[in-house]
Amino acid sequence: MSATGWIRERFTGPTPGPAPGTTGTWPRTALVLPLVGMALIVLLDYVSGTEVTVEPALTAVPALAAVVSRRTWYPLAIGLCTEAAAFLMAIRGDALGQSVHVASVFAILLVATIGWVSATLRLRQERALADAQLVASIARRVLLRPVPERVGTVRAAVHYEAAAAHARIGGDLYEVVNTRHGVRAVVGDVRGKGLGAVETAAAVLGAFREAAHQEPALDRVAGWLAVSLDRALHENDHPGVEEEFVTLVLIGVTPDGAAEIVNCGHPAPLLLRGADVHPLELADTVPPLGVLDPADVRPPVHRIALRGGDRVLLFTDGVIEARDRTGAFYPLAERLPRCAAERPADVLERLHEDVVRHVGRQLGDDAAMLLLQYESASGPELPHQGGVLARSQAPL
Repeated sequence: MSATGWIRERFTGPTPGPAPGTTGTWPRTALVLPLVGMALIVLLDYVSGTEVTVEPALTAVPALAAVVSRRTWYPLAIGLCTEAAAFLMAIRGDALGQSVHVASVFAILLVATIGWVSATLRLRQERALADAQLVASIARRVLLRPVPERVGTVRAAVHYEAAAAHARIGGDLYEVVNTRHGVRAVVGDVRGKGLGAVETAAAVLGAFREAAHQEPALDRVAGWLAVSLDRALHENDHPGVEEEFVTLVLIGVTPDGAAEIVNCGHPAPLLLRGADVHPLELADTVPPLGVLDPADVRPPVHRIALRGGDRVLLFTDGVIEARDRTGAFYPLAERLPRCAAERPADVLERLHEDVVRHVGRQLGDDAAMLLLQYESASGPELPHQGGVLARSQAPL
């Protein structure tokens, strides 16, 4: 077994889909199609008599073999069988002369060789793609770690979909950690795509995993992230780095249900309380991280009292900016109650399916959703002003 295969088995399990050396999207029974086609051509030549020959049609047989099989030797083997059939047809009759037979023999040989080359190149490309997807899977496990179903007093679930057809990671980021200050989570979106966005997301996530445990105040966590992002942007050297920024929302939930929210230019989370949806719009907002100098990043902290069973949905703009064929955005706040289920993971799965139905095709942007459900009995209600949220500015 190759080193790549060993890593795949140990870290990610068997690779989904057909393994190298097996038929691709074709069933194994398709391997007999070239033989059936060759037999039909020979039979047609036999019943047509000696006046007409269909021997040149045999050139299609090795081409069909290259299509239905990923075995590199199969087009050559079928080509040899086809050559034998051509000689049998030539012995039986010589309706169009020896030159036609010689041309057919060389054409069959050429097509079989081309089929072998194309099958070899296709197999190499598939292996290269599988290796690239393996690396992306391992990188995603390191960067975007699986979220446990239960984190402290919160049940959590996440759903992430990269915009690229074969990518498993993009510019969206999420994390949930259990700290001595309570459960803390982040959802963010890096401007841009590609490796540069992944590098920026890695810097922000690494800083959050450290700051969430060290800083007692949530706004100080945002300040820590701003400093780390600024350092990372100055250290990275890729096109467009000077224009990169990160939108994100931070949330902290204490065991008694007191939740804090810090929003830095990100779409407002949604609070699902029973069948009612409350957008957690903040009166005071700050720009995304990377726009201001880190010393000027002083986001306000907004507080909300959660009740048992309350759910908070954090998401990136790839969800709410998903358009249908008429250009209408996906109405997340309207569809969320319809997709509510018992388990948070089921809610996100239904939401994702609903977004795909709304768009009717693959999403054009990375889309991440994180759902937090508070399980403990609700603590005392915090003061609020005209709605769900109450604003509190912690000193820096």
